[in-house]
Amino acid sequence: MYYPYFLTYMAIGLGVTLIVFFWALNNGQFKEQQRARYLALHDAPDPPTAKPSRFIRLEIGVLFILAALGLSASAAVIIFALIHGS
Repeated sequence: MYYPYFLTYMAIGLGVTLIVFFWALNNGQFKEQQRARYLALHDAPDPPTAKPSRFIRLEIGVLFILAALGLSASAAVIIFALIHGS
């Protein structure tokens, strides 16, 4: 049976989701809800691009690693279920 693996996979996914949600709350991602609905209607010029800081590059790298780990965990669960399902 692969139920414990599935439940572990779901618990890890829920934990990561809650971590990302609380990170977004702490960084103010949801503060300007009234202004956000009109952003698509304004044709504002693009700000000049600046070189990303070291922290931003590190954050992007960590997010890519987490995405790769999530996809590999999904693939592992699916492969395990297909191999041991019969």
